[in-house]
Amino acid sequence: MVKKDEVGEFIQDAIAELKSEKGGVERVFDAEMLRQPISVLEPRSPVVVEAQTTALEAITTMQEQRIGCVLVVRAGKLKGIFTERDVLTQVVGRGVDPSKTPVRKLMTSDPESLRLTDSIAYALNKMGVGGYRHVPLVDNADVPVGVISVKDIVNYLVGFFPKEIMNLPTLPRGNYAQEREGA
Repeated sequence: MVKKDEVGEFIQDAIAELKSEKGGVERVFDAEMLRQPISVLEPRSPVVVEAQTTALEAITTMQEQRIGCVLVVRAGKLKGIFTERDVLTQVVGRGVDPSKTPVRKLMTSDPESLRLTDSIAYALNKMGVGGYRHVPLVDNADVPVGVISVKDIVNYLVGFFPKEIMNLPTLPRGNYAQEREGA
């Protein structure tokens, strides 16, 4: 039987271990973490193209940069967003020649955008309600300063549970092979 003092000591040791792992600061996930500004996610710089850029050039840029969207600008200001989803829904199988079609004809015009000072909770809300995977970040003059993705937010949240997430088995629900496969 474990004594009450031993339990308290165990809890104190666990807290001390957490503090040492986090550089002396306890990192606990709570609503305050979602109130943090988007800037804590260290969003990547935006990749921008002009409105007259061909869809093929935009797609090539997305492939080369390994990104899911480009922001479309005119005179430096955000005018649209062109995403992987746009490629699938408006180019593939639609008879569109991406080498001759300007991205402005295929982009989402006047996309929802956020500022670096908006909260992570607000970004999650916009993404959830709007079904967005990427949201442009702009300054007060509507000049793109970044892009936030669902992946950025997931990575931020996973940071609060690194051991719990990273130590999960690769197959959920115990779907492990019962017998050896192969020769």
